Amino acid sequence: MIKILIIGLGGFLGTICRYLLQEFINKIITSPIPLGTLTTNILGSFFIGIIYALSEKNNIFSSELKVFLTVGFCGGFTTFSSFTYENLNLLKIGDFLNFFVYTSISIILGLLAVFGGVFIIKNF
Repeated sequence: MIKILIIGLGGFLGTICRYLLQEFINKIITSPIPLGTLTTNILGSFFIGIIYALSEKNNIFSSELKVFLTVGFCGGFTTFSSFTYENLNLLKIGDFLNFFVYTSISIILGLLAVFGGVFIIKNF
């Protein structure tokens, strides 16, 4: 039961951070591509790469902290369901170019961000 509460607290905080970051980005940058969601997904990928590498390299996280950060915070922070919904909307309006650009950038930068987080922790 305590693990569920830990995950819930992490998800609560991650969701709030995601909302604030998305709102900030969407207010300062106008784009047909949902840049707020894109940014949170890339940052969330980077964070999870760092957490993964730190737990492998130094084993510094307790199992509770690791689940709080990965399943809870990063799970609440990243927005795959928003990503898929926004892609559906792009397809519905026939904006195939931005659908392709947004999907490609999200997947490629997301993977690079995870690898980047792992690389930084393992090499510095």
